[in-house]
Amino acid sequence: MMPFPVTTPGSQQTPPPPKRCGISSPISLAAPKETDCVLTQKLIETLKPFGVFEEEEELQRRILILEKLNNLVKEWIREISESKSLPQAVIENVGGKIFTFGSYRLGVHTKGADIDALCVAPRHVDRSDFFTSFYDKLKLHEEVKDLRAVEEAFVPVIKLCFDGIEIDILFARLALQTIPEDLDLRDDSLLKNLDIRCIRSLNGCRVTDEILHLVPDIDNFRLTLRAIKLWAKCHNIYSNILGFLGGVSWAMLVARTCQLYPNAIASTLVRKFFLVFSEWEWPNPVLLKEPEEQNLNLPVWDPRVNPSDRYHLMPIITPAYPQQNSTYNVSVSTRMVMIEEFKQGLAITHEILLSKAEWSKLFEAPSFFQKYKHYIVLLASAPTEKQHLEWVGLVESKIRILVGSLEKNEFITLAHVNPQSFPAPKENPDREEFRTMWVIGLVLKKPENSDVLSIDLTYDIQSFTDTVYRQAINTKMFEVDMKIAAMHLRRKELHQLLPNQVLQKKKTHSAEDSEDGMSVPSPTSIMKTGPTTGSCQGRNSPAPAIMVAPVTNVQVTEVSLQQANPSASLGDSGESIPQTASQPALCPPPKPTVARVVSSTRLVNHPPRPSGSTATNIANPIVGV
Repeated sequence: MMPFPVTTPGSQQTPPPPKRCGISSPISLAAPKETDCVLTQKLIETLKPFGVFEEEEELQRRILILEKLNNLVKEWIREISESKSLPQAVIENVGGKIFTFGSYRLGVHTKGADIDALCVAPRHVDRSDFFTSFYDKLKLHEEVKDLRAVEEAFVPVIKLCFDGIEIDILFARLALQTIPEDLDLRDDSLLKNLDIRCIRSLNGCRVTDEILHLVPDIDNFRLTLRAIKLWAKCHNIYSNILGFLGGVSWAMLVARTCQLYPNAIASTLVRKFFLVFSEWEWPNPVLLKEPEEQNLNLPVWDPRVNPSDRYHLMPIITPAYPQQNSTYNVSVSTRMVMIEEFKQGLAITHEILLSKAEWSKLFEAPSFFQKYKHYIVLLASAPTEKQHLEWVGLVESKIRILVGSLEKNEFITLAHVNPQSFPAPKENPDREEFRTMWVIGLVLKKPENSDVLSIDLTYDIQSFTDTVYRQAINTKMFEVDMKIAAMHLRRKELHQLLPNQVLQKKKTHSAEDSEDGMSVPSPTSIMKTGPTTGSCQGRNSPAPAIMVAPVTNVQVTEVSLQQANPSASLGDSGESIPQTASQPALCPPPKPTVARVVSSTRLVNHPPRPSGSTATNIANPIVGV
């Protein structure tokens, strides 16, 4: 079928513009060719061994479990209605419903994945009812295990395992007397007169439903998203909490690609995904639809009004009101890493198009531990398994703060945290202790007029540990012997902490592999932090005691990060990627210059620097990398 009507010579008729899909016209309306269909089938076959498709039997089991849960909700709401003496006519039609969102609702969940669910109740059912009587009702159900309520969370939730399937259930009370079966949560009027916790709980369902509504072909969208999510996980860039992208952000990028190529199928959409976002002019926002103001006085993402929104580096805006940026955690380093991966993905998919490579190459995990010369290793330890689980969650949620601090160092070009954590060896084999570690790769910049670089990271790590301990104490989570340690390791020293099967992967080319002139002769620097008392920070605020080995020096001949742009020769350069015309280009905040060059042959004691509003007297080492 022709995308435009044919006109006879001399006719004054002009072809209509292409139908808008999203905020702009499509880039291409080309229909798939036979080669595209063959490549898509090959992509499906490549994805199958990774477990991204669930068997029909398992899918039916999930549907049955959700049906049971939905019936429990209806039964519970009827019981609450009777206890509050509602008229019988209302009780018979009071309703109540379980909605799903996230990967399950999008249709891209993997084998064994959990389900995100939302319990929607009428106005006479309170949140306190949800966390008491409904919780008790679940507790009595024989198929429910591992039941726990997290009532004080930013988005309150009940977590459980229902017949072997992990489910997280949120709660929202609508200003309705009854909940109809055909309720459409995308209706903005439902948000009127709701408290903020209900609005947050509804947000996941509303965003997911809008995404599905805004893509031209749901099946093509789903297959493409499965491939992109797998690629992101294999390349260690799937983690919202650490400053990369989470599931909903990847879904919105794929949805935007589908809008720009509405007739394309998965093999083409995967390649176009890498083309579009390797050339995207960040921080222009990615939008699936024009933002709409509903006059409900809810905060929305708008850099023209909110100064803090102007500092977001990679904004991807949720399509449901109130619009929010789903990528506010992205930092300079994580954006740099993702853009580099987009460009490499484009090069690989071009090879696949030319039959020079198979789809499996796209999902090969790069060796993070061969990519950089220098690494910072963070270790979190706690004496019991339960304390360790809580402590690790808190430390991981704050690592992006440390990365942001490292980025401000004038001699650190990039700080790349690996989203995968690893079990750490025990410090004392005779003592019960649970330890987890994260690894941050560093790219360093050569100082002017010098071949020696020493960097003092004391204040950066002290500020990070202060933040973690402060929150642990404020939330009453902190226990004695919860500790954080930080150390610098060179690439060849990683085997001291990491198993060989992690390190012995295919070595990937990186700009730092040319640093043959770099030598690091002196011992590894280690910073151990733990809560102490008696400092001027106050009795309830831990002051980290920091100890290090002698300074480590680096002979730098050349440090650079080269990012090739494969799209220049891939035949796609003629395509113009539409940016957001309605939003101004946003510039990231300027980096403050931090002078940290010190003597490379002796320990330099700087005056104590403040931590928060008070000062802490600590040994001030030089962490040389």
